[in-house]
Amino acid sequence: MIRSLMKSREMILAAAILLLTAAIAYRFPAFVAPSNLARVFNDTAPLIILALGQMAVILTRCIDLSVAANLALTGMVVAMLNVAMPGLPIPVVLVVAIGLGALMGLANGLLVWKLDIPPIVVTLGTMTIYRGIIFVISGGEWINAHEMSDTFKAFPRQVGLGLPVLSWIAILVVAGFAVLVSRTALGRAFYAVGGNPHAAVYTGINVGFTQCAAYVFSGALAGLAGYLWVARYAVAYVDIAAGFELEVVAACVIGGISIAGGVGSVGGALLGALFLGIVKNALPVVNISPFWQLAISGSAIIIAVAFNATSSRAKGRVILKKAEHAL
Repeated sequence: MIRSLMKSREMILAAAILLLTAAIAYRFPAFVAPSNLARVFNDTAPLIILALGQMAVILTRCIDLSVAANLALTGMVVAMLNVAMPGLPIPVVLVVAIGLGALMGLANGLLVWKLDIPPIVVTLGTMTIYRGIIFVISGGEWINAHEMSDTFKAFPRQVGLGLPVLSWIAILVVAGFAVLVSRTALGRAFYAVGGNPHAAVYTGINVGFTQCAAYVFSGALAGLAGYLWVARYAVAYVDIAAGFELEVVAACVIGGISIAGGVGSVGGALLGALFLGIVKNALPVVNISPFWQLAISGSAIIIAVAFNATSSRAKGRVILKKAEHAL
């Protein structure tokens, strides 16, 4: 029992998070105060939301490098909409943000599905296109706090049961995605397509459609995060969340989501995001420049992928040895 727990990626990652938190708390006890931990979780909420969308895409043997650009474009659009119509109800703003994000995800999915273009090429291209559109529609200008309505800015900051709305939305997304991948045909199709796309076809699963659906889901969550990000920080500009796609991929890979597809858990993605969130919030506390965050994220991706590759090779050797003994 203990040995199986030690082999679990989630348990290892949870233990690493606890050790990291304890090490920081030893020098700076205020870091583990409930109010500060709630703030760390709230800071990590956008990463959690995007990581779950990215997980859906990676499970199907694809990748979405346009999530941060999707977030930025959606955030700029809803900010400009708020400036033009400050009385627009928040539910309408949320529908616009999620719908626009899903539309951009659909564009990625159709290009991968119908034109059979490699996912990394598609999303690198759309990432650049979406950033360019932000510049075109905004003229390179910022939208600042004084131009946004109070209602628009207040929604993600409102506190209920000790946590801001932003945190509660992240929790609801985690719960909803857990139900999707474990209780629905689409969620099971994500795993089937990534695990063995050829076998999935024989079971009646449309591989291209499933991959497209994963992109739509990822885009919708990026759109949701776009509004929440802009409203929380009360600013929208061209380079918002620049480079954030690296952290999103890192959160998934650290959490045990296999780049080869078909392997991963919601708990792993959540823990991967929390690990990076704690590191990001701890850097200023221990007097390390936040610019090290990208280096840490990149290193974590390489280490996690190497760990996954080593584990896979070990399993392969065991299978071969068993076959040799059988002969």
